[in-house]
Amino acid sequence: MMLFIVGLKLKPNVLWSMRGQLLGLGGLQMLLTIAVITGAGIALGLSWQLSIAVSFVFSVSSTAIVLHTLGEKNLLKRPGGQASFSVLLTQDIAVIPLLAIVPLLAIPELAALGATGAASVVGGEIASAPQQVSSSYLAQLAGWQKALEILVAVAIVVIGGHYLSRPLFRYIASTGLREMFIATALLLVVGIALLMTSVGLSPALGTFLAGVVLATSEYRYELESDIEPFEELLLGLFFITVGAGMDFEVLGQQWLLVIGLTLSVMALKALILFLLAVMFGLKGADRWLFFLGLAQVGEFGFVLISFSLKSSVMTEDISRILLLVVALSMLLTPLFFIFFEKIVKPRYRQTQIREDDEVTEQGVAIIAGHGRFGTVINRMLVSNGFKTVVLDRREDVISKMHALNVKSFFGDATHPDLLQAAGLPEAKLLVVAIDEPEQALNLIAYVRRERPDIHIIARAYDHGHLYELYQSGADDIVRETVESALRSGRYALKALGFTEQQAQDAATEYFSKDIEGVR
Repeated sequence: MMLFIVGLKLKPNVLWSMRGQLLGLGGLQMLLTIAVITGAGIALGLSWQLSIAVSFVFSVSSTAIVLHTLGEKNLLKRPGGQASFSVLLTQDIAVIPLLAIVPLLAIPELAALGATGAASVVGGEIASAPQQVSSSYLAQLAGWQKALEILVAVAIVVIGGHYLSRPLFRYIASTGLREMFIATALLLVVGIALLMTSVGLSPALGTFLAGVVLATSEYRYELESDIEPFEELLLGLFFITVGAGMDFEVLGQQWLLVIGLTLSVMALKALILFLLAVMFGLKGADRWLFFLGLAQVGEFGFVLISFSLKSSVMTEDISRILLLVVALSMLLTPLFFIFFEKIVKPRYRQTQIREDDEVTEQGVAIIAGHGRFGTVINRMLVSNGFKTVVLDRREDVISKMHALNVKSFFGDATHPDLLQAAGLPEAKLLVVAIDEPEQALNLIAYVRRERPDIHIIARAYDHGHLYELYQSGADDIVRETVESALRSGRYALKALGFTEQQAQDAATEYFSKDIEGVR
């Protein structure tokens, strides 16, 4: 079910717009990881078939953990978050051909012993071990026949689901019963999972494909909103099963091998991801976010291990060790994100990439921060004949402003020297529109001490920040969401029958009462 939700969020237009990163960054990550781990496996004496299967397992990262954490910490829109998202999408899509390739890697000795036992293949040596007898007719098929049957099943799900889901959900919508969407989605998930199981594929792959098919439907948003309340619960349930599936007896007996292999795989993946981050221009904290966040092995690793075992590519003993490696790497991932939040991110926040510009202009108003808020104020002042000095520490913002012939300077507005050079002793107005609330408070407190007479306008994010800004010495404080919400409220009153003047009076009264309450 968790993989169904992941598939449901894979919008085709998003995939197309990201095709460069998907094929470049994501494709290279998969190919390099598979090549390096395959080579390492062969060097350690594993058969080439097993080495490739293991590389498939270790090449994927955890979509569930990484996407959830990036969204929770508001990191998804950062360059490092976008790059991570591209790689995860590539991996999710690549799982389908990987599962189609696995049957072609079947080891003849293991397949022959399938009726009486399993084999442990290390360096070409075969050792018998108990294994359940396969009753599926797939066991009688050749590797290429299995691969062909898998591809046909996938094609039936994708093509049939694309054309049949629309009329089905159109009919469900006509009934007016919202709960029918959930019931129908569950029926479709179970049905497709059963189809995939019947051809020897994992039901998890089937549910993932079902989500991708429904992502193209116009009813996707309805399904997503209905299923969303279950997402956190199902995600927690999934990781409970991951923990419950760990074989602690094997871990106790071979803890050195398991831990060493886990750390080696994560270090190897992190190195490959670091090199790709450098190659694709990720810098600073985004580079760390990219290679730390994706160093683990993901939930599709469980699917690949299970299918490799069923396809006579690996033995049960090896699969148990690999399952532990996957689970432990996922267990370590939150620690990597904590390290990024507590150590890496503050370090890059404090360290600027370039020196502050030399401020050569002074104006009647100083604009600290030129984002969506500061931009509007600056344009209004300049268009009415007032000279401003704009300070911002984002290189991309300064570059765009220079391209538009807008005078601006790169630097941290909280630095006293920069403020003095910008004309703080003579300026009449300071507009504080920087993103960091704590730095905004420090800036206002400093300027108020230096210039008690200057007029300060500041932006507040919430009520708590509003009170702190007043205490720091700001004269006028604007809650940008409140202003836009008041305008929306006027539209709402007009839509319900108020005249323009009545709606305006109601908004004015609300605003005055609100300000009075705040003061």
